[in-house]
Amino acid sequence: QVQLVESGGGSVKAGGSLRLSCAASGRTFSWAAMGWFRQAPGKEREFVAAVSWGVTKADYADSVKGRFTISRDNVRNTVSLQMNSLNAEDTAVYYCAADVGRRFGSRRPDDYGSWGQGTQVTVSS
Repeated sequence: QVQLVESGGGSVKAGGSLRLSCAASGRTFSWAAMGWFRQAPGKEREFVAAVSWGVTKADYADSVKGRFTISRDNVRNTVSLQMNSLNAEDTAVYYCAADVGRRFGSRRPDDYGSWGQGTQVTVSS
């Protein structure tokens, strides 16, 4: 299991930027695909981005492609999500997730066994 703690959420005006970070504990982090998901009120949790073990492959939801960048540091055991050009539709609770043993990140929430507590991102117009 991997313990995950997110940080970096907050409120920002449309067009602004935020950087989310996720600190992971546990030796298995290096062998875990990492993902970011989000959930807006009244909606299902949705995939945002994922990165593979060795940072060789990143995947993005169409809605964030070109605006968000996922990265990971296997020395510091962190994964980050740089979010630029934010708009109101990006408002949600953002969750970091780990899928230990899977090399490439899945888009399905059920494939991830470890989750952080979530961090709120609010974008005002």
